[in-house]
Order: sequence, then C-alpha cells, then structure tokens
Amino acid sequence: MTLPNTFELDARDGEARTGRLTTPHGVVRTPAFMPVGTAGAMKGLHWREVRDAGTDIVLGNTYHLMLRPGAERIAALGGLQRFTGWNGPMLTDSGGFQVMSLAQLRKLGEGGVTFRSHIDGSSHELSPERSIEIQRLLGSDIAMQLDECVRLPAERGDIERAMQLSLRWGERSRRAFETAAEGTMLFGIAQGGDVPELRRASARGMVETGFHGYAIGGLAVGEPQAVMLAMIEEVAPLLPADRPRYLMGVGTPQDILEAVKRGIDMFDCVMPTRNGRHGMAFTRLGPVNLANARHADDPRPLDEQSAWPATRSYARAYLHHLVKSGETLGAMLLSEINIAYYQHLMAGIRDAIAQGSFEQFWEQTRAGWAQGDITPR
Repeated sequence: MTLPNTFELDARDGEARTGRLTTPHGVVRTPAFMPVGTAGAMKGLHWREVRDAGTDIVLGNTYHLMLRPGAERIAALGGLQRFTGWNGPMLTDSGGFQVMSLAQLRKLGEGGVTFRSHIDGSSHELSPERSIEIQRLLGSDIAMQLDECVRLPAERGDIERAMQLSLRWGERSRRAFETAAEGTMLFGIAQGGDVPELRRASARGMVETGFHGYAIGGLAVGEPQAVMLAMIEEVAPLLPADRPRYLMGVGTPQDILEAVKRGIDMFDCVMPTRNGRHGMAFTRLGPVNLANARHADDPRPLDEQSAWPATRSYARAYLHHLVKSGETLGAMLLSEINIAYYQHLMAGIRDAIAQGSFEQFWEQTRAGWAQGDITPR
C-alpha cells in the first residue's frame, strides 16, 4: 500500500529544495530546523519564545517521555500538544538512540530491546510495535521507526548487522503504523554507518518498504564532517524526490548549510540550547564564547543588525557577567538567541532557494562565519 504524500516542493536550486509539509497541527516550511524538547519542554525557554523565533515544528523524545511521565498518562491528558502547550507540529523519535546510549543493562534481539531505566532502574521493553504504540499515544504528527544506531568508528560487521536489523524493524514499524490517525506520518531511517555500499543498500530497502518521509540516521556521532557529507551524497539521490528528507541529530549551522546544498529538508539538534547553557552564542559572524574574558568590558551587543531583540539589546559585558556568575538568565538568553539565529538561518535558506540564489547565499553566509567575531572598538 502506498502511503499518502503530504509534502509539496515549491522550488529547487541545484539539489537544495524548499517546500511545505502538511501535518494535523499545521504546515512545516522546509528546510526546517526542529528544536529539541526532549522531555516535553525546551530547556531554558518558554514555548512562546520558540514560536516567536519562527519555529514550525519541534521534537519530543519517546524514550524520556515513556519513562516519565509515561505515554499512557500523556494520552489521557490529551496528547503532547495539549499536555505541553505547544500547539504546532511535533515529531517524536523512536527512542532507539537513547536506549543504546543511556539505558542500563540493555539487551538487544530480533524482537526489540530490553533495558533498565537510567532514572530508577525499572525494566522496560521497546519493540518496533511498542515504539509506534507509544508515539501514537503521545499524539505526534510524525513518528519514527525503531532502529539501531551504531556509534562510529565501528567494525563493518557490526554496522551491517545493525543496518539489516533496522530494515526489518522498519517493515514491522510500517505494519504497526497502518492504523495510525489520519494525517500523521511515519519516517523510515537509513543506516549503514560510514560504508557507502551499506548506506545505498539501506536506502533502497527503506524506499522499497515505503514511508511518508525518509531519514538518514547514524551520523553526527563523532565522524568528520566530510564523512557525513559523503554519506548524504550516497543516500539522497536514492530517495524519492517528492518525500521529505531528514538528517537526524544535525547539527552546527555549517552542517545544516552543507546538507541543504545536498538535498536535505529537515534537521534537529540540541546544540542551540545546550551550547547556550554553556555560554556559547551563534551569530552571523560565527560562534561567540561569552565566557571569554575579552567580553568583560565590551558594551556592544552580539549583533546590532539582528532582527531578534535579545541579540541586539544586551551588552556582551552583561552576557559575560551572567555566564561567569552562573546566572540562569544567561543560559536562558543565549538559548533564546541561538534558537532565533538557527531559525533566521533557515528562513534565509528558504528565501534563497525560492529566489534561485542559494549558491550566493551559501557563499555569503560562509564568508560571514569566516570573518569571525570582530574585536571591541
């Protein structure tokens, strides 16, 4: 059975694409960056700030939400959107990556994975079917298949085993999803590590199964950027042109710009908020480390040309003071500034593709980052 398509391409410029993905909770403009609200909240930010920054869609985490407060409880309270107050589109990941990276005493098999919670040691099972059931209870607009992600570097045999298992789990996830609510979507995930032929085999198998959208997983896990981009170039041409493409867990502004150039439509990463909590701001002139002592007497804002109020209003000296003092406000402001910058970058990308000027935008943006933060006057 062919799954219905809710993705519409508006323009292409080279391999870069811009379009719209229609979900039960609204339209997502692509290329899109999804801020990560792991446990149903954006660390240090109110949903209002996330929305005002231009965010169309956010990500929630199946593993964390199934453990606390529980998928059945969230369903009884009306689903994730009503529970959290975020009324826009939401994608939930399958929980597989967190099981592999966080859970204690995990045991992987054909049926799924059993593990003990990192919170209280309680025992749980996660199968492709249970992952889909949890995501259905959460009420997400876009669900992800359960897969196994292997950290790189890894032996080829381990990469191939995980890739083949992920394909079989993808088929089971697809069957389990067939009774999902109308308009919701299921994305498959291509694995294969850093081995080109395994990436191609995974992509072909995933397309044969058939999904609403297609993700590339198992990257941004420690490999060089050149390897990540090479794997995108192996996979993207094999994916249906009329379906969205999602690069999971990516990444830096540079990663996003390069991946868009290679045909990717969707991204997520904790970097804007995590780096913000550690004193790092993202700007059009590259990253700025506010913990650095050179900002202590600098009255300038981070970027006086920014459209975002916090970016152009607060002195670097004040932000430096907040960071060095460990004040919560510092983490909040920098997280807000970073989310706004990421969404400003995505808006610029979309506009450039629509106007047929993406190559020029790519060059100008990279030149700004290369220029770096200017020294105080």
